[in-house]
Amino acid sequence: MKKFILALILLLGINIYSIATELDNVQLPMRDYDGIELPAGTFIPIINTQDISTQYCPEGYKVKFISTNDLYMYDTNVIPKGTEFFGYIEKINEPVVGTHASMKIKITKLVLQDTFEIPIKGYIYTSNNNLIGGGISEPAEYVTVPHYQQRFQGRFWSHRGATLQIRPGGKRKMGEHTRVNAGEEGIIVLTAPAWITHTLTN
Repeated sequence: MKKFILALILLLGINIYSIATELDNVQLPMRDYDGIELPAGTFIPIINTQDISTQYCPEGYKVKFISTNDLYMYDTNVIPKGTEFFGYIEKINEPVVGTHASMKIKITKLVLQDTFEIPIKGYIYTSNNNLIGGGISEPAEYVTVPHYQQRFQGRFWSHRGATLQIRPGGKRKMGEHTRVNAGEEGIIVLTAPAWITHTLTN
């Protein structure tokens, strides 16, 4: 009886070893990964994840954004919704008399939801050369300017009317700090082509 049990165990062991060896040599079905180049000038909609201000954030301050839409190229989801973008404040211009503070935010990499990282070059986009803020501050004074109208003349009198118009004077107030609130939507613009090497094709 013992010999029978021993022979049975040996047979089972040999079968398990042969099955495991066969599995090692079998290629399991996998999803294909292809690379796609995103050209410079590509816009990527994002949302800010934290408050960023020229008042308390220094140059080099790290920032994070999240894409709000799937970005497709050639029927391929190149940058899925929820992809994280990381960067830092590259330049800060302090507020001065007449001009509000401004900053430039540079984007250096994206991180897909499976933690795969891809380096990129881009900025938070604005129509003012990607400079956030930097507008003209409020007037510090207003002046009145008379505008004379045509002469009104009757049979026994003559009158020339005037209207006073209030205009900003030459002096401006001290500029204020610029702030980008958490939850505020924006756009990343790529300043160099980005080679996206981790896209699912099926």
